[in-house]
Amino acid sequence: MIMPIPVYQDPMDIVCKLIRTVPDWPKPGVMFRDITPLLQDARAFRALIDIFVYRHMRQRIDVVVGVDARGFIFGSALAYALGVGFAPVRKQGKLPHKIVAQPYSLEYGDATVEVHQDAVKPGQRVLLVDDLVATGGTMLAAIKLLQLLGGNVVEAAAIIDLPDLGGSKKIALTDTPFFSVCQFSGD
Repeated sequence: MIMPIPVYQDPMDIVCKLIRTVPDWPKPGVMFRDITPLLQDARAFRALIDIFVYRHMRQRIDVVVGVDARGFIFGSALAYALGVGFAPVRKQGKLPHKIVAQPYSLEYGDATVEVHQDAVKPGQRVLLVDDLVATGGTMLAAIKLLQLLGGNVVEAAAIIDLPDLGGSKKIALTDTPFFSVCQFSGD
């Protein structure tokens, strides 16, 4: 019996094709990018983690920091795969120990993110991850927090970039490299 040759599929295509667009959520005019179908598909979720692992495995990352809350999902899996620790950046009022806080503006209003003071040690090489970058407010606030703690943010990374909203350009202005797996423009 002759075995068929498997057809190669680009891992980025596997990931990006499973992101669902939900119009008018959470408010009219917003095109919400939902990663739930991606997380439900074991092959695609593995492809996502592999994309990040292959990108960062030689960068001597000390800790992966995930942004509340979807950044926790793949950030912790990524930390496990890289063999490093994980630390959360949380929404205000969610952390029980001594914290550092950073207010910011986002597309729907104002908010504050916090991190434990001992989440990152001075000089540690940090990979910051979240699911999506729109206007960049949350990611920029997290970068500031990590720098306040003395962390060296090696890269800010996301599954999705919405370049038309300018967040990735703002991140670039901080001299923090930015990487995303998928970009959605227009709508």
